[in-house]
Amino acid sequence: MSDRPPFAVTVDLAVFTVRGGVFCVLLVERGGEPFAGSWALPGGFVEPDEDAEAAAWRELREETGVDRFEGHLEQLRTYSAPGRDPRMRVVSVAHVAFAPDLPEPQPGSDAAGARWWAVEDVLDDGPDAPVLAFDHAEILEDARERVCAKLEYTTLARELVAEPFSLPELRQVYAAVWGAPPDLGTFRRKVLGTEGFLEPVERTERSAVRLYRRGTATAIQPPLLRVTASPPEAPPSPP
Repeated sequence: MSDRPPFAVTVDLAVFTVRGGVFCVLLVERGGEPFAGSWALPGGFVEPDEDAEAAAWRELREETGVDRFEGHLEQLRTYSAPGRDPRMRVVSVAHVAFAPDLPEPQPGSDAAGARWWAVEDVLDDGPDAPVLAFDHAEILEDARERVCAKLEYTTLARELVAEPFSLPELRQVYAAVWGAPPDLGTFRRKVLGTEGFLEPVERTERSAVRLYRRGTATAIQPPLLRVTASPPEAPPSPP
């Protein structure tokens, strides 16, 4: 018999979408201890007969009613700090997923609630920000940065807008995720000049705006860099 302490593997899933021009994340309200009443990323324990990805999709469905969707899913990283879960030593394999037009969640399993939150409202530490369980604030911050970075050097922004889409709709995805839109001229050069980024949709008599579908390209070279806000000007020195 082993004298090792109890040990478990879990999954956590940062699911993002753009709703009404706002970058949003799906959270569940915990219905039981630990952290009852706090909000958390969907997730749970990996069963003996499944891998981490299967567990992530299962937990998402059980806790939020959101079924497996067409979109992007990738592992973020492993979170293994001792004490991150008060029940026992728990290692979590966190994932990032995103897609357009994801449905309203319905709480299930041990979740007391489920809803979409604006990412900025969750992470701004304001009085109305939800209290996040475990180390999920760290996971969410890392997941947001992963998506922000991916949009610089890959074509994954297309996975956050429903087809067919216009260039302004695609640019709005960058604005929602980054907090500011990319320069219009640079944006047009990158998305229209990268072979396979977009595929034009044949216009109809009723379509006055050029529409596109996702192409086969996966990378943007050189990257489409994020807009960084300029620091505020210092007040003038007193005479």
